[in-house]
Amino acid sequence: MKALRVLELTEDLSGVSLNEVKPPERIPGEVLVRVRAASLNFPDLLMTQGKYQFKPRPPFTSGLELAGEVIEADTNSVFKPGDKVIGGNKTGAFAEFACVPERGLSPLPVGISFAEGAAMGAAYSTAYTGLIELCGLKAGQWVLVTGASGGVGLAAVNLAKAMGAKVIAATGVDAKRAQIEQLYAPDAVIVSEGRFREQVSEITGGKLCDVVFDPVGGDVFDECTRCVSFAGKLVVVGFTSGRIADIATNIPLIKGFSIVGLRAGEYSRRFPERGAAISGEIAKLASEDRIKPAIDRMLPLSQWREGFEAMANRELVGKVVFELGE
Repeated sequence: MKALRVLELTEDLSGVSLNEVKPPERIPGEVLVRVRAASLNFPDLLMTQGKYQFKPRPPFTSGLELAGEVIEADTNSVFKPGDKVIGGNKTGAFAEFACVPERGLSPLPVGISFAEGAAMGAAYSTAYTGLIELCGLKAGQWVLVTGASGGVGLAAVNLAKAMGAKVIAATGVDAKRAQIEQLYAPDAVIVSEGRFREQVSEITGGKLCDVVFDPVGGDVFDECTRCVSFAGKLVVVGFTSGRIADIATNIPLIKGFSIVGLRAGEYSRRFPERGAAISGEIAKLASEDRIKPAIDRMLPLSQWREGFEAMANRELVGKVVFELGE
């Protein structure tokens, strides 16, 4: 089968190539899936450089999440051959076939294409776990989402709006503002450069934000500490800026806010019942057409480099989805 392999950790993708390899061999507890679509996530890029917290040793097949059809499963599995599923694992999705732990799969929501399903899983699971599961987001609350042109940021904007929250979407690229507005109609879109706290204060009438959802880190995180309201929550999602920020503990003490660390995949592994419930809620929202993932571009796996480079260069508004056949 064709698979996108990371043969060596490098800064410039020179250690990545599309190779012919043997299909994976399923073991008990796993499901063999014929991959129809797989989406690119920022950790996929980081893992080619050895910069993600999970550091698989080369060689390995890249790819966190997929959508496809079940080929084979345990006799007592809830999945049967022909079932359409979404999900994934820490690696292995960018291939024609993948073996995935059964707990890492969910049925493809009704009315959702393989491409949309592949684009939905990790991003919306992260957004739901952070905003609703950990922060208890309620209708009418103010939410600031940074990195709002990325897959996770856009999912958070989409989900927060679907839940009735008032949303400020922040992007580091001014040219992306119109696309974000067109996709999900947040209450405001701002550029997250310099001191943007004053803009947030003006938009919220001085209330600031009940929840701040930050996948960016660095200087943006520093300013986010000024944008969260008293007794609010600041969710640490990631560090796409490249800098892991520091914070003096007197800042959350004086302002009375909580800093919440978010690892959605680890949360669902530690609390599988909650992980299953979250997947069910996301599927319900998708089937009701209340949420819909944004796809920037769809590419054959042979054009993997275009997708990775577009992500590295911050060109995307939404997800890259690789198609792997009909």
